[in-house]
Amino acid sequence: MALPSSPPTPDGATAQPDPGTAPLATAQAQLARAVEILGYDHDLHEVLATPRRELRVAVPLRRDDGRVRVFTGYRVQHNISRGPGKGGLRYAAGVDIDEVRALAMWMTWKCAVVDVPYGGAKGGVTIDPHAHSAAELERVTRRYTSEIMPMIGPERDIMAPDIGTNEQTMAWVMDTYSVNQGFTIPAVTTGKPLAVGGSLGRPTATSQGVVHTARAALRADGVELSEVSAAVQGFGKVGSHTARLLHEAGTRVVAVSDEHGGVRRDDGLDVPALLEHVAGTGSVTGFADADPLTNTDLLALDVDLLVPAAVEGVLDGTTAANVKARWVVEGANGPTTSEGDRILAERGIVVVPDILANAGGVVVSYFEWVQANQAYWWTEGEIAERLEQRMLASHAAVSALARAESVTLREAAMTIGVRRVAEAHLIRGLYP
Repeated sequence: MALPSSPPTPDGATAQPDPGTAPLATAQAQLARAVEILGYDHDLHEVLATPRRELRVAVPLRRDDGRVRVFTGYRVQHNISRGPGKGGLRYAAGVDIDEVRALAMWMTWKCAVVDVPYGGAKGGVTIDPHAHSAAELERVTRRYTSEIMPMIGPERDIMAPDIGTNEQTMAWVMDTYSVNQGFTIPAVTTGKPLAVGGSLGRPTATSQGVVHTARAALRADGVELSEVSAAVQGFGKVGSHTARLLHEAGTRVVAVSDEHGGVRRDDGLDVPALLEHVAGTGSVTGFADADPLTNTDLLALDVDLLVPAAVEGVLDGTTAANVKARWVVEGANGPTTSEGDRILAERGIVVVPDILANAGGVVVSYFEWVQANQAYWWTEGEIAERLEQRMLASHAAVSALARAESVTLREAAMTIGVRRVAEAHLIRGLYP
């Protein structure tokens, strides 16, 4: 179905993102560069750039006080040439169709880079989850699932948590889908609780992948994680675990931030104590023995390693010019705009791109899907070992291509991902 590029927001206003920093513009520019490197023609470029399927649905919610409000939900399958769609479900007030398109496109390349047999997909509901009770979020989730049900399934499109959703959300999706099919189907989602078919290692998988690729990038320059300082923007599912794992590896984590603000301590934050503070207060702000700072200031700190693990577009033409880190490892999807990428490359800053750095989540989601389909569960040690092998092998392939072709790590990763998807498309052929 045809969708407007900027759909109405819930209050009726029309969202107008800056075209220079909007996620879809960044994703399209990255694809165009990969197509240029690969020498593909316009026709193949158009196929690779165009989402395979899109669905926009109304999600009416009966609130706890009896009022009814209608939200908008989306599901996009960007490309399914290599396997079923795979991608998260995001609940955020700023979700729109272009953001979901961009995220689905990045998932396509991400799955291909780490060579898991999935295509790229993504979903979202334009809703602020913090403004709703657990009961309301359950009703939203079940209604959204029922509306998009023709598109999803363990062989069609598998959901996972994203911003604003969690393992409980995935349990509601799985249950709604299963009840409508008449039997339990754990493989329709990943990132579920262990009690209903989840996998050991999944909650920290994305962060583990970030740390594995950060370690590999540093070792390529003869440096260990225990020898550097780091700042982590974003302290949610990815950023908090990344900060903890870096701390455990001996990294001096000097600053972290969340949507409310940030804290810094130049001789290193007590990350375990910070995690306890966040568990009790809901934010890193107000943490004792640390100085406050803004999210923008964090990006410009004089640290060795910067991990943007919050939202898209934070490293743009302005902020990228102020980055002092030697390595940037992207924990979030699309944190660097095209202009930001150009500036970082010109300044010699190594950027480990999102489609590689944060792919640990989809790797272990793949493991969870395999386990659910087999009804046979692996040990945490087996999962950790297989995740590390997959991430390091993928990083090695990307690094080797970057050196051989004198391109950035992002260009190399995009080239590998796009080439694998294009090969699958061309081998399968065009129907009819």
